[in-house]
Amino acid sequence: MDARLYPEYADDWDNKRFRQYVLQRLDRTCSILDFGAGRGALQEMNFKGCARFVAGVDTDPAVQENPFLDESRTLLQPDGTIPYQDDTFDLVLANNVLEHVQQPEGCFRELYRVLKPGGVFVGKTPNIRHYVGTLARLTPHRFHEFVNEKRGRRRKDTFATAYKCNSPQRIAECAMSSGFEVEHIDLWEGRPEYLRFSALTYLGGFLYERTVNRFKTFSTFRSVIVFTLRKGKGGSGPCH
Repeated sequence: MDARLYPEYADDWDNKRFRQYVLQRLDRTCSILDFGAGRGALQEMNFKGCARFVAGVDTDPAVQENPFLDESRTLLQPDGTIPYQDDTFDLVLANNVLEHVQQPEGCFRELYRVLKPGGVFVGKTPNIRHYVGTLARLTPHRFHEFVNEKRGRRRKDTFATAYKCNSPQRIAECAMSSGFEVEHIDLWEGRPEYLRFSALTYLGGFLYERTVNRFKTFSTFRSVIVFTLRKGKGGSGPCH
């Protein structure tokens, strides 16, 4: 059914689209921090050669094995301090990370601190108003592991979620309280990745996708939130 209903979509469509979203905002002079970089499971998050320097941090020690990074550091501090000095990076990216953060306000303040004036924070995270986000909040972690394993993801790559910053409004609140200027927030909906286990559920997901993409009234129920935040009102760094 993928080929018939979504011939233009590939696997990991959201990560591929997010990669282009990031590339539009950087050049080869930029220094990047991949916040929540993990072990490098997604080729789409490999920005080596697209920027001057790519660093990554994660609470998971497997970040030390990430081949996409010039430098990696493990987050060990209980207060969430990022082990870099103030004003270090031109761009911070966070791909499917905010849903795991327990204290988003503190997280945003730390990301603001390590960004250079005029630098940007670019992120993608699930929308809590989408049926996947709603179901995830109502089910235990072992169920998430089971579902993702069926989708081809290893159990150890499914991490506990908090969903404390997973709406456009909440992202804007955390951003502005930390000093960021909100440049762009958008919502995306695509192929129903989590409903591919039967023709009936897939058709339901297809009708849902067509509805939320066609009617602006329902756009707040799309699956993915993407955003660009800038440090420094009206500022402009090498990443744009």
